[in-house]
Amino acid sequence: MSTLSPPPSSSALDAGSLLVVGAIASTGSITAAAHALGSSQPAVSQHLRRLERRLGMPVVERVGRGVRLTEVGAILAGHAVAVDRAVRAASEEVAALAGLRNGRVRLVAFPSASSMLVPQLLARLADEHPGIGVSFVEAEPPEAVAAVRAGEADVAITFSYPDDPDDPHRESAAGLRVRRFGTDPMRLVLPVGHARAGDRQVDLAALAGERWIAGCPRCRGHLLGLCRSSGFEPVIAHETDNAIAVTALVAAGLGVALLPTLALAAAQLPTEVVVLPTRNDDDRALHLVSAEHADRIPAVAALLRIAASLGGATKMTGDV
Repeated sequence: MSTLSPPPSSSALDAGSLLVVGAIASTGSITAAAHALGSSQPAVSQHLRRLERRLGMPVVERVGRGVRLTEVGAILAGHAVAVDRAVRAASEEVAALAGLRNGRVRLVAFPSASSMLVPQLLARLADEHPGIGVSFVEAEPPEAVAAVRAGEADVAITFSYPDDPDDPHRESAAGLRVRRFGTDPMRLVLPVGHARAGDRQVDLAALAGERWIAGCPRCRGHLLGLCRSSGFEPVIAHETDNAIAVTALVAAGLGVALLPTLALAAAQLPTEVVVLPTRNDDDRALHLVSAEHADRIPAVAALLRIAASLGGATKMTGDV
Protein backbone atom coordinates (compact mmCIF):
# COMPACT_ATOMS: atom_id res chain seq x y z
CA MET A 1 0.00 0.00 0.00
CA SER A 2 1.45 3.38 -1.06
CA THR A 3 1.73 6.26 1.34
CA LEU A 4 1.26 9.91 0.52
CA SER A 5 4.15 12.30 1.03
CA PRO A 6 3.50 14.89 3.74
CA PRO A 7 2.66 18.34 2.40
CA PRO A 8 5.62 20.72 2.16
CA SER A 9 6.09 23.08 5.06
CA SER A 10 6.35 26.82 4.66
CA SER A 11 10.08 26.52 5.46
CA ALA A 12 10.52 24.80 2.08
CA LEU A 13 9.94 28.15 0.38
CA ASP A 14 11.89 31.38 0.46
CA ALA A 15 11.96 34.59 -1.54
CA GLY A 16 15.03 33.53 -3.51
CA SER A 17 13.38 30.33 -4.67
CA LEU A 18 10.29 32.17 -5.83
CA LEU A 19 12.43 34.66 -7.75
CA VAL A 20 14.29 31.80 -9.46
CA VAL A 21 11.03 30.16 -10.54
CA GLY A 22 9.64 33.52 -11.64
CA ALA A 23 12.73 34.16 -13.77
CA ILE A 24 12.35 30.76 -15.44
CA ALA A 25 8.70 31.51 -16.14
CA SER A 26 9.44 34.89 -17.73
CA THR A 27 12.52 33.83 -19.75
CA GLY A 28 11.61 30.26 -20.70
CA SER A 29 14.92 28.62 -19.81
CA ILE A 30 17.29 28.06 -16.91
CA THR A 31 20.20 29.68 -18.77
CA ALA A 32 18.20 32.83 -19.56
CA ALA A 33 16.87 32.92 -16.00
CA ALA A 34 20.42 32.79 -14.66
CA HIS A 35 21.39 35.70 -16.91
CA ALA A 36 18.37 37.73 -15.76
CA LEU A 37 19.24 37.05 -12.12
CA GLY A 38 22.91 37.88 -12.58
CA SER A 39 23.85 34.33 -11.65
CA SER A 40 25.29 31.25 -13.39
CA GLN A 41 23.39 28.40 -14.98
CA PRO A 42 24.87 25.76 -12.62
CA ALA A 43 24.00 27.87 -9.56
CA VAL A 44 20.38 28.28 -10.67
CA SER A 45 20.11 24.57 -11.50
CA GLN A 46 21.41 23.64 -8.04
CA HIS A 47 18.99 26.08 -6.40
CA LEU A 48 16.17 24.52 -8.36
CA ARG A 49 17.14 20.97 -7.37
CA ARG A 50 17.32 21.94 -3.69
CA LEU A 51 13.87 23.52 -3.93
CA GLU A 52 12.40 20.39 -5.54
CA ARG A 53 13.95 18.20 -2.82
CA ARG A 54 12.43 20.38 -0.10
CA LEU A 55 9.02 20.37 -1.79
CA GLY A 56 9.10 16.70 -2.73
CA MET A 57 7.66 17.66 -6.13
CA PRO A 58 9.13 18.71 -9.48
CA VAL A 59 9.01 22.41 -10.34
CA VAL A 60 10.13 22.12 -13.97
CA GLU A 61 10.08 19.39 -16.59
CA ARG A 62 12.28 18.93 -19.63
CA VAL A 63 10.76 19.67 -23.03
CA GLY A 64 13.21 19.11 -25.86
CA ARG A 65 16.22 21.29 -25.11
CA GLY A 66 14.28 23.56 -22.81
CA VAL A 67 12.11 23.37 -19.71
CA ARG A 68 8.58 24.28 -18.76
CA LEU A 69 6.97 24.78 -15.39
CA THR A 70 4.93 22.04 -13.78
CA GLU A 71 1.65 22.86 -12.07
CA VAL A 72 3.60 23.44 -8.86
CA GLY A 73 6.06 25.69 -10.69
CA ALA A 74 3.23 27.76 -12.18
CA ILE A 75 1.77 28.32 -8.71
CA LEU A 76 5.14 29.50 -7.38
CA ALA A 77 5.71 31.73 -10.42
CA GLY A 78 2.36 33.38 -9.79
CA HIS A 79 3.62 34.57 -6.41
CA ALA A 80 7.04 35.61 -7.72
CA VAL A 81 5.76 38.94 -9.08
CA ALA A 82 4.63 40.12 -5.64
CA VAL A 83 7.85 38.91 -4.04
CA ASP A 84 9.97 40.69 -6.65
CA ARG A 85 8.08 43.94 -6.03
CA ALA A 86 8.45 43.60 -2.27
CA VAL A 87 12.19 42.90 -2.51
CA ARG A 88 12.71 45.83 -4.86
CA ALA A 89 10.61 48.13 -2.67
CA ALA A 90 12.65 47.22 0.38
CA SER A 91 16.01 47.61 -1.36
CA GLU A 92 15.05 50.88 -3.00
CA GLU A 93 13.62 52.34 0.21
CA VAL A 94 17.03 51.70 1.71
CA ALA A 95 18.63 53.24 -1.39
CA ALA A 96 16.43 56.32 -0.92
CA LEU A 97 18.32 57.01 2.29
CA ALA A 98 21.36 57.51 0.08
CA GLY A 99 19.52 60.12 -2.00
CA LEU A 100 18.20 57.95 -4.84
CA ARG A 101 21.69 57.27 -6.15
CA ASN A 102 20.49 53.98 -7.62
CA GLY A 103 17.31 52.12 -8.48
CA ARG A 104 15.57 50.74 -11.55
CA VAL A 105 12.23 51.43 -13.19
CA ARG A 106 10.58 49.79 -16.22
CA LEU A 107 8.36 52.00 -18.38
CA VAL A 108 5.95 51.16 -21.19
CA ALA A 109 4.04 53.74 -23.28
CA PHE A 110 1.89 53.99 -26.39
CA PRO A 111 3.56 55.11 -29.67
CA SER A 112 2.75 58.84 -29.82
CA ALA A 113 3.61 59.25 -26.13
CA SER A 114 6.91 57.52 -26.97
CA SER A 115 7.72 60.32 -29.37
CA MET A 116 6.50 63.30 -27.37
CA LEU A 117 6.27 62.58 -23.63
CA VAL A 118 8.78 59.80 -22.96
CA PRO A 119 11.91 61.69 -24.15
CA GLN A 120 11.05 64.63 -21.88
CA LEU A 121 10.26 62.28 -19.01
CA LEU A 122 13.46 60.27 -19.26
CA ALA A 123 15.59 63.39 -19.73
CA ARG A 124 14.11 64.96 -16.58
CA LEU A 125 14.57 61.74 -14.64
CA ALA A 126 18.20 61.43 -15.76
CA ASP A 127 18.85 65.06 -14.84
CA GLU A 128 17.28 64.87 -11.38
CA HIS A 129 18.28 61.29 -10.52
CA PRO A 130 21.18 60.17 -12.73
CA GLY A 131 21.63 56.97 -10.73
CA ILE A 132 18.24 55.54 -11.69
CA GLY A 133 18.30 53.02 -14.53
CA VAL A 134 15.32 52.96 -16.91
CA SER A 135 14.19 50.42 -19.45
CA PHE A 136 11.51 51.42 -21.94
CA VAL A 137 9.31 49.51 -24.39
CA GLU A 138 6.42 50.64 -26.59
CA ALA A 139 2.94 49.08 -26.43
CA GLU A 140 -0.70 50.02 -26.90
CA PRO A 141 -2.75 50.50 -23.68
CA PRO A 142 -4.23 46.95 -23.37
CA GLU A 143 -0.78 45.36 -23.68
CA ALA A 144 0.78 48.01 -21.42
CA VAL A 145 -1.76 47.41 -18.65
CA ALA A 146 -1.19 43.65 -18.97
CA ALA A 147 2.58 44.20 -18.64
CA VAL A 148 2.11 46.08 -15.35
CA ARG A 149 -0.21 43.36 -14.05
CA ALA A 150 2.31 40.64 -14.97
CA GLY A 151 5.13 42.48 -13.23
CA GLU A 152 6.95 43.07 -16.54
CA ALA A 153 6.65 46.86 -16.21
CA ASP A 154 6.44 49.26 -13.27
CA VAL A 155 4.63 52.16 -14.97
CA ALA A 156 2.51 52.36 -18.12
CA ILE A 157 1.55 55.57 -19.90
CA THR A 158 -1.83 54.89 -21.49
CA PHE A 159 -4.84 56.68 -22.93
CA SER A 160 -8.60 56.22 -22.92
CA TYR A 161 -11.51 57.64 -24.89
CA PRO A 162 -14.85 58.62 -23.34
CA ASP A 163 -17.38 55.75 -23.45
CA ASP A 164 -14.86 53.30 -24.96
CA PRO A 165 -16.34 49.79 -24.43
CA ASP A 166 -12.83 48.30 -24.73
CA ASP A 167 -11.23 50.70 -22.25
CA PRO A 168 -8.41 48.68 -20.60
CA HIS A 169 -8.59 50.82 -17.46
CA ARG A 170 -11.78 49.11 -16.31
CA GLU A 171 -11.95 45.38 -15.56
CA SER A 172 -8.44 44.57 -16.82
CA ALA A 173 -6.92 47.25 -14.55
CA ALA A 174 -8.75 46.07 -11.41
CA GLY A 175 -6.30 45.95 -8.51
CA LEU A 176 -3.88 48.35 -10.22
CA ARG A 177 -3.60 52.07 -9.58
CA VAL A 178 -4.73 54.28 -12.47
CA ARG A 179 -4.00 58.01 -12.23
CA ARG A 180 -5.34 60.44 -14.81
CA PHE A 181 -2.52 62.90 -15.43
CA GLY A 182 -3.35 64.85 -18.58
CA THR A 183 -5.55 65.43 -21.61
CA ASP A 184 -4.70 64.83 -25.26
CA PRO A 185 -7.01 67.03 -27.38
CA MET A 186 -8.47 65.59 -30.58
CA ARG A 187 -8.09 67.63 -33.76
CA LEU A 188 -9.62 67.54 -37.23
CA VAL A 189 -7.23 67.33 -40.17
CA LEU A 190 -8.64 68.84 -43.39
CA PRO A 191 -7.18 69.63 -46.82
CA VAL A 192 -6.33 73.34 -47.14
CA GLY A 193 -8.92 73.75 -49.89
CA HIS A 194 -11.75 72.30 -47.80
CA ALA A 195 -14.86 74.46 -47.38
CA ARG A 196 -14.39 74.38 -43.57
CA ALA A 197 -10.63 74.98 -43.60
CA GLY A 198 -11.06 78.62 -42.57
CA ASP A 199 -13.34 77.92 -39.58
CA ARG A 200 -12.10 78.40 -36.03
CA GLN A 201 -13.95 75.26 -34.86
CA VAL A 202 -15.82 72.57 -36.76
CA ASP A 203 -18.84 70.54 -35.65
CA LEU A 204 -18.52 66.92 -36.78
CA ALA A 205 -22.11 67.05 -38.08
CA ALA A 206 -20.90 69.48 -40.75
CA LEU A 207 -18.65 66.71 -42.13
CA ALA A 208 -21.37 64.07 -42.50
CA GLY A 209 -20.84 63.72 -46.23
CA GLU A 210 -17.05 63.34 -46.09
CA ARG A 211 -14.85 60.33 -46.67
CA TRP A 212 -12.85 59.58 -43.52
CA ILE A 213 -9.37 58.19 -42.90
CA ALA A 214 -9.43 56.16 -39.69
CA GLY A 215 -6.56 55.40 -37.33
CA CYS A 216 -5.85 52.54 -34.91
CA PRO A 217 -8.76 50.19 -34.01
CA ARG A 218 -9.58 52.03 -30.76
CA CYS A 219 -9.24 55.43 -32.48
CA ARG A 220 -11.50 54.16 -35.25
CA GLY A 221 -14.08 53.04 -32.67
CA HIS A 222 -13.94 56.48 -31.07
CA LEU A 223 -14.48 58.16 -34.44
CA LEU A 224 -17.47 55.93 -35.19
CA GLY A 225 -19.03 56.70 -31.80
CA LEU A 226 -18.56 60.46 -32.19
CA CYS A 227 -20.00 60.55 -35.69
CA ARG A 228 -22.99 58.44 -34.70
CA SER A 229 -23.67 60.74 -31.75
CA SER A 230 -23.59 63.61 -34.27
CA GLY A 231 -26.27 61.88 -36.34
CA PHE A 232 -24.40 60.19 -39.16
CA GLU A 233 -22.48 57.04 -40.09
CA PRO A 234 -19.02 57.96 -41.38
CA VAL A 235 -17.74 56.55 -44.65
CA ILE A 236 -14.34 55.04 -43.85
CA ALA A 237 -12.29 55.30 -47.04
CA HIS A 238 -8.88 54.29 -45.68
CA GLU A 239 -7.42 52.94 -42.41
CA THR A 240 -3.89 53.22 -41.04
CA ASP A 241 -2.42 53.62 -37.55
CA ASN A 242 0.46 55.65 -39.02
CA ALA A 243 -0.26 59.33 -38.32
CA ILE A 244 2.16 60.47 -41.02
CA ALA A 245 0.29 58.35 -43.56
CA VAL A 246 -3.04 59.74 -42.35
CA THR A 247 -1.95 63.35 -42.85
CA ALA A 248 -0.45 62.50 -46.26
CA LEU A 249 -3.75 60.95 -47.37
CA VAL A 250 -5.60 64.06 -46.22
CA ALA A 251 -3.09 66.26 -48.05
CA ALA A 252 -3.77 64.26 -51.21
CA GLY A 253 -7.47 65.09 -50.91
CA LEU A 254 -8.50 61.51 -50.16
CA GLY A 255 -10.49 62.28 -47.02
CA VAL A 256 -10.57 64.01 -43.64
CA ALA A 257 -9.35 62.68 -40.30
CA LEU A 258 -9.60 63.08 -36.53
CA LEU A 259 -6.29 62.58 -34.71
CA PRO A 260 -4.93 63.11 -31.18
CA THR A 261 -2.65 66.10 -30.70
CA LEU A 262 0.27 63.95 -29.55
CA ALA A 263 0.12 61.94 -32.77
CA LEU A 264 -0.01 65.13 -34.84
CA ALA A 265 2.85 66.71 -32.93
CA ALA A 266 4.99 63.64 -33.63
CA ALA A 267 4.30 63.86 -37.37
CA GLN A 268 5.67 66.40 -39.84
CA LEU A 269 2.50 68.00 -41.13
CA PRO A 270 2.23 68.57 -44.88
CA THR A 271 1.62 72.18 -45.93
CA GLU A 272 -1.51 70.96 -47.74
CA VAL A 273 -3.45 70.33 -44.51
CA VAL A 274 -4.97 72.43 -41.74
CA VAL A 275 -5.56 71.28 -38.17
CA LEU A 276 -8.67 72.53 -36.37
CA PRO A 277 -10.37 71.95 -33.02
CA THR A 278 -13.86 70.47 -32.95
CA ARG A 279 -16.94 71.58 -31.06
CA ASN A 280 -17.45 68.04 -29.75
CA ASP A 281 -16.41 66.66 -26.35
CA ASP A 282 -13.90 64.22 -27.78
CA ASP A 283 -10.53 64.68 -26.03
CA ARG A 284 -8.83 61.55 -24.77
CA ALA A 285 -7.45 61.14 -21.25
CA LEU A 286 -3.88 60.23 -20.40
CA HIS A 287 -3.19 57.82 -17.54
CA LEU A 288 -0.34 56.49 -15.45
CA VAL A 289 -0.88 52.85 -14.51
CA SER A 290 1.14 51.11 -11.81
CA ALA A 291 0.78 48.37 -9.25
CA GLU A 292 -0.93 49.35 -6.02
CA HIS A 293 1.68 50.83 -3.65
CA ALA A 294 4.34 50.81 -6.41
CA ASP A 295 5.13 54.39 -5.41
CA ARG A 296 6.74 52.98 -2.26
CA ILE A 297 9.64 52.13 -4.59
CA PRO A 298 11.58 55.42 -4.72
CA ALA A 299 12.66 55.09 -8.37
CA VAL A 300 9.06 54.44 -9.44
CA ALA A 301 7.80 57.30 -7.28
CA ALA A 302 10.30 59.67 -8.92
CA LEU A 303 9.17 58.70 -12.41
CA LEU A 304 5.48 59.03 -11.49
CA ARG A 305 6.07 62.48 -10.00
CA ILE A 306 7.89 63.79 -13.08
CA ALA A 307 5.35 62.22 -15.47
CA ALA A 308 2.49 63.88 -13.57
CA SER A 309 4.20 67.27 -13.85
CA LEU A 310 4.59 66.83 -17.61
CA GLY A 311 0.99 65.70 -17.94
CA GLY A 312 -0.23 68.87 -16.31
CA ALA A 313 1.05 70.74 -19.37
CA THR A 314 -0.33 68.40 -22.03
CA LYS A 315 -3.52 70.42 -22.49
CA MET A 316 -1.26 73.20 -23.74
CA THR A 317 -0.24 71.03 -26.71
CA GLY A 318 -3.65 71.63 -28.28
CA ASP A 319 -2.29 74.13 -30.81
CA VAL A 320 -0.33 72.12 -33.37
